[in-house]
Amino acid sequence: MPCSASSARLLPVCRLQLSPPPARLRSPPPFPSASAASLSRPLPSPAANPRRTREESRMAATSAPQANGNGSAAGVGAPTNPMATALLTDQYQFSMAYAYWKAGKHADRAVFDLYFRKNPFGGEFTVFAGLEECIKFIANFKFTEHDISFLQSVMPMCEGAFFDYLREVDCSDVEVYSIHEGSVVFPKVPLMRVEGPVAVVQLLETPFVNLINYASLVTTNAARHRHVAGKSKVLLEFGLRRAQGPDGAISASKYCFMGGFDATSNVLAGNLFGIPLRGTHSHAFVSSYMSLDEIPDKALRSKDGSRVCQDFVSLVQEWLQKIQVADSLGGVFGYTNQSELAAFASYALAFPSNFLALVDTYDVMRSGIPNFCAVALALHDLGYKASGIRLDSGDLAYLSIEARKVFCAVEKEFNVPGFAKMVITASNDLNEETIDALNKQGHEVDAFGIGTYLVTCYSQAALGCVFKLVEINSKPRIKLSEDVAKVSIPCKKRCFRLYGKEGYPLVDIMIRESESSPKAGERILCRHPFIESKRAYVVPQHVEELLQCYWPGRSDKPRAELPSLDKIRNRCMQQLEKLRPDHIRRLNPTPYKVSVSAKLYDFIHCLWLNEAPVGELQ
Repeated sequence: MPCSASSARLLPVCRLQLSPPPARLRSPPPFPSASAASLSRPLPSPAANPRRTREESRMAATSAPQANGNGSAAGVGAPTNPMATALLTDQYQFSMAYAYWKAGKHADRAVFDLYFRKNPFGGEFTVFAGLEECIKFIANFKFTEHDISFLQSVMPMCEGAFFDYLREVDCSDVEVYSIHEGSVVFPKVPLMRVEGPVAVVQLLETPFVNLINYASLVTTNAARHRHVAGKSKVLLEFGLRRAQGPDGAISASKYCFMGGFDATSNVLAGNLFGIPLRGTHSHAFVSSYMSLDEIPDKALRSKDGSRVCQDFVSLVQEWLQKIQVADSLGGVFGYTNQSELAAFASYALAFPSNFLALVDTYDVMRSGIPNFCAVALALHDLGYKASGIRLDSGDLAYLSIEARKVFCAVEKEFNVPGFAKMVITASNDLNEETIDALNKQGHEVDAFGIGTYLVTCYSQAALGCVFKLVEINSKPRIKLSEDVAKVSIPCKKRCFRLYGKEGYPLVDIMIRESESSPKAGERILCRHPFIESKRAYVVPQHVEELLQCYWPGRSDKPRAELPSLDKIRNRCMQQLEKLRPDHIRRLNPTPYKVSVSAKLYDFIHCLWLNEAPVGELQ
């Protein structure tokens, strides 16, 4: 039977009474930007980078020639990872493409939705990332002769004309509609809608899911770390050595920055994307020194250039002696490790304006802290300001508090303004839980260096994006399952976010393309896609359409521009600020509502009944 809007009797529905909209939505206070966060000085702005600005890095990373000659590909560039080619797909995609071609269905117009079914990490939000790489992928989608030769060797049963067809395949007839990258998104709502010849779009399934899955997962992980750390803390991504290969590390650095981190230790990522770099030294650097005699050149010119201290090491030793006998410090500091002092002095001679020391190689409070203070005070005599310390082991809460007490005492004892505010950075296998525990205990950490648990997404291996056919040749299609969570939502859809009186989003709603758009101030019935009794009237104060055209193909639709990494990062931070606090809290967050219109609800269930076989009992 045909599927149409049902006039069935409705159960009573709840009404959400919302007051008129404010003059405009409030601008949320910004998260700390990379240029505002500091370990020892403001993070350098991209323009201040003498090697390459962020925009130059972005252009350099996208400067490969276009493969398909499509006018809409101009200026998009090549994928960051050179392995993202037309062969980056599963074998069965080519098997289906051949079957489509053999049946004469390869040019049938298909619509696919890319979405996920469940938010990661036990939370109730996800951050969408990876769109730019998808657009770059289709802009350069083309099979080379080497690709064709390989496919012929592994698919010898296919007719030669099929490979001639593949030689001509590109994405000039594909259209991509997507939510803006960096947006907060929710289950079931299409992140991307891809339209085009079914055989071509099928070939895009695996690479698109691959490019979106990890990107969105690690960006969400970064955003969760930002939320638990708070706006005032500096977050540093230190995951290069623990990431799953070079490509995983590069992706992690990019998407962690997008999710709210301030800087990375990954030099290549800094070069490719213009992300600020941060790093100090390792325990090996400290333990490589045996004595102060290993420092050959002990001279250091003052910051203003007016004088030269010929023996900086002796100045450091003088300050160490003063610290050891200072009354306000209670005589708690005795003999310190002199090889550590040599390493600190040597590092300060190399980087007098950016001296940050790793203080836990031997003993934090008995050696690392007094040695650091001695070097920092010697630098102060010459007009420099040390950055701070890094703690990489031990009780981070206790050690940070005790270190801060020493810094405060040194400032007071020696009248050194600002010494009490030395930056304390903590690392050592940090994750959401440990940062949350530190917050509850109380600590004096200013910056967190996070690696393994961040870039590997240790708490969850994958997001679980899927790519489902929802329409072909203007005929809606549905995927059924005994598990209702895996039932797809059919037909080409438009998606909207409805905002309430306080500026918070209330619900995301999907409607059929033929339906009228919801409007601010007009009541709309929002229904759960599958549970009949779950519905509510909403009178939105603001309506945002989510899917925008990012790849128009042969159509004349205007194409949304791909924003810079900075703009995507800012969008992510602003989107998180707009969410109700109960949606993003760590413990028992409130699920965000995802709904369909009444017409789409009726259509889903009508098509479901039409497609589901009817059982027969004997």
